[in-house]
Amino acid sequence: MKFILDNIFLIGIALISGGALLLPLLQRRGAKVSQLQATQYINQGKTLVLDVRSADEFATGHLPNAKNIPLAEINNRLKEIEKSKNAVVITVCATGVRSSNAVSVLNKAGFAQVFSLDGGTEAWKTQGMPIVK
Repeated sequence: MKFILDNIFLIGIALISGGALLLPLLQRRGAKVSQLQATQYINQGKTLVLDVRSADEFATGHLPNAKNIPLAEINNRLKEIEKSKNAVVITVCATGVRSSNAVSVLNKAGFAQVFSLDGGTEAWKTQGMPIVK
């Protein structure tokens, strides 16, 4: 007990820093799908693969049949993908950060089943999955 009272400041710092490390894991950033799950959705059909990277990034390689709408333009271009509101939409970016933001935007716009590809195109390539240039 004396140890705890003598070192309360250090114990507090340790607890706060531990909590700060766990915070990103506890925050939900939208639904994610693995490469395997994404492949299953795509093979079932009626799935929109929405690449939210810039046009230059998209040109370097993207998932087959992906539609490119950069994240910055997504609100202005929702009409282009309106017909997919009831379909499965898989958002893709380089690492999965921007696509998670796109999931939030699309959910607010009324899209029913929106997922972010976990790890983005980098993880997709690492798994040896097909890329179109």
